[in-house]
This record gives sequence, C-alpha cells and structure tokens, in this order.
Amino acid sequence: MMQSEITGQLVIPTARFSLRPVRNSDAGMINLFGEDKRLARMTTHIPHPLPPGATEAFLDRVTKEDSDEKLWSIDGSASGMGELLGMISLKKVTEDQSEISYWVAPNLWNSGLASEAVQALILANPLGDKSMVASVFQDNPASAKIVTNMGFQLIGESEVFSVARNGMVNTWDYVLRLPE
Repeated sequence: MMQSEITGQLVIPTARFSLRPVRNSDAGMINLFGEDKRLARMTTHIPHPLPPGATEAFLDRVTKEDSDEKLWSIDGSASGMGELLGMISLKKVTEDQSEISYWVAPNLWNSGLASEAVQALILANPLGDKSMVASVFQDNPASAKIVTNMGFQLIGESEVFSVARNGMVNTWDYVLRLPE
C-alpha cells in the first residue's frame, strides 16, 4: 500500500484493481453510473434522475480535508477493466468505528468486485477502526451476502431515507469487530 500524494489517503491494491482516492476527474463516470436507476435505488444518497451538479457537489464535500468520509474509486485500469468500476467509502461514526458503503457499476454486479473491495478495505483498515458497521437495504440480498461473507454480524433492523426512492427503506444493520 502507498499513500496518495494528493490526499494522504491510502491506495490499496488488490488482485484485479486498486482502491485509490477519488478525484474530480471521476465525475463523468460517476455521473454515467449514477444515472442508472437500478444503482441509484440501491443507495441512500444518489437521486434519480441525477440533477446537474449533484456529482460535483458530492465530490466537493467528500474531498475536503476535514470530511468525516473517505472515498475510494475502484480503479481497474491497470488490468484493462476501466478507470472507475465503482466506489467504496468509510464514514466515521465514532472515534473507533466507521460505516462502510459501496457500489459497483450495474454491468459488473455479481462479478465479485464489491466483495474484493470490501475485503481489501477491511484488511487495510485505513482509519484504524476497532469495528465497522454496514447498513443494507432488505431488498438487496446480494449486498447482505457480501457483508455476511466478510464476517459482519446482524445486529438489528432499521429504516433509512433513499433519495432515489423518495421514501423510507427497511435495512439490515451489521457490525464487524476488527482485530486489534
């Protein structure tokens, strides 16, 4: 692993891609994928339709040095897969705990990329967390399978607001205790 000279954030290599800090040049591909209703509906924060400037505003927020969220692009360019395959993030919940969130381009669903990205971020533990949490929409069993396969334990159910759905969505909530 190495640190990005621009953000000080870790670049995390995997067998098929690297997790690298998001950059403003990712906006076009984020827009392309974010326009896909199937993807937007599986997130809390991507509106559908995607309004002009939404991606740029999002990038401005998460790339600030004092942001409580660290965002990585899933970059497969070294293996010929494309520069942006998806995104994965850690958002601080407490000093010792972060929430992990991710998405991959719909044409790459069921390819194992999300599992590989989640595993890489857990192993790297770039924020030095003692635990990570995840919240998964109950109508997204594939995502639930990813986190449970990584060792996350179900701790309850809740609801969150999805901008694309313009309503509340039932979730399963998980925690993973990390080795010290």
